[in-house]
Amino acid sequence: MAFRFKLGAWSSALLLLLSPLTRAAGEKATDLVVVADTRVLGGFNRYLADLYNHDLWLFAIHAVVLTTILGGTLGLLMDAIMKRIGIDLGRKKTAQQEH
Repeated sequence: MAFRFKLGAWSSALLLLLSPLTRAAGEKATDLVVVADTRVLGGFNRYLADLYNHDLWLFAIHAVVLTTILGGTLGLLMDAIMKRIGIDLGRKKTAQQEH
């Protein structure tokens, strides 16, 4: 047990001492620009990628609105499917309401 502890301690110390030597030895990046690659995109994906590249706030608004619309549509679709197979989640009585 003591040997395992010593081995772990030494290997951890060695790893900590060698890790700065294994990092990239270049200068630190100052201004990184994150952009979407639009060279191979088309249609609606190209529109969203261009929107992301040019106006991040408008892209965020689009993302929120699209997520809301798609979530609502999926919810309504699942509700219709549940009703069709006989599961009605609209009005359920709890044990407290029955008494």
